[in-house]
Amino acid sequence: MKKILLLLIIPLFSYSQSKSLKVNFPVNGVCKMCKERIEKVSLNLKGVKYADWNLNSSNLSIIFNMKKVTIDEIKNKIAESGHDNGDYISSLESYNKLPDCCKYRDTAKH
Repeated sequence: MKKILLLLIIPLFSYSQSKSLKVNFPVNGVCKMCKERIEKVSLNLKGVKYADWNLNSSNLSIIFNMKKVTIDEIKNKIAESGHDNGDYISSLESYNKLPDCCKYRDTAKH
């Protein structure tokens, strides 16, 4: 009887686990203020469990629940905060709101 009960309970635990995904992608930034902003914007999204932007590599490592937020929503929100990230480019208006020390674009090209 105990074996049958265990066989019924184990699938319930594995099915109820959330669908988390770990993703790494580049996000433009240049300083610790950028790091704080990128991580804060990411972590403020419902479903994001972990966010760490590496200053040296400019890569964001993020863990999120796919049932609550999509990678596109995350990247879009980061772009809205002023940080390009490959798939999403920040608007000039959002970029210009960044402090001068956080400006990463080549001003000669824009």
